[in-house]
Amino acid sequence: MQDRIFTLGAELAADPDKPKLKLPHIEEKDIQLLEDEIDFMDESLPEMTKFTLPGGHTTVSYCHLARCVCRRCERLVIELSDEADVSPLIIKYLNRLSDYLFVLGRKIAQDLNADEVYWEPKM
Repeated sequence: MQDRIFTLGAELAADPDKPKLKLPHIEEKDIQLLEDEIDFMDESLPEMTKFTLPGGHTTVSYCHLARCVCRRCERLVIELSDEADVSPLIIKYLNRLSDYLFVLGRKIAQDLNADEVYWEPKM
């Protein structure tokens, strides 16, 4: 995933006036790998019935934090795509990566036997 994030950054930073510049690209198979990993982890997780909050374990909170940063990046790239040519696969990858990080947090909580922290709205 770190390699794909660097690839994504290289695509976004590339000078569009230099089309002969050889760069790696995000591909549909990169997105499919995230989907497959999400599905694999999700198989062992209980169904979600409430919103989950960061907490329960420091590592779980780090996953939630990484997800927030990823979502922010996704929003910024969508904004950029209004002004510049951005591959739709980049946006799709960021979206799936943030979902992966969310499921990873749930899976780590399960593996560490940590409680998932649920949002209980105050009414």
